[in-house]
Amino acid sequence: MTKIDCFRSERLLVGLNCFEPGQTQPVHAHPGADKFYFVVSGKARFTLGDRAIDARAGDLVLAPAAVPHGIQHALERTVLLVAITPAP
Repeated sequence: MTKIDCFRSERLLVGLNCFEPGQTQPVHAHPGADKFYFVVSGKARFTLGDRAIDARAGDLVLAPAAVPHGIQHALERTVLLVAITPAP
């Protein structure tokens, strides 16, 4: 997995994450911070709370503050625009 920070301040973090097929992101949560993943390209299976969600290019996955989330696995090469507010 590759991560690139595009913008970071005290109130916002925006970045790009790139996953190769089969790569994962461990389930985690951000107390007091909402996070979204916008799928720029590819397809991945996300964990959001107790649900599994398949998302593809053009989809938005929102993880409200304190809700566990992560990438179960990339189903193909996947690029995500990620934003967290406030930044961790």
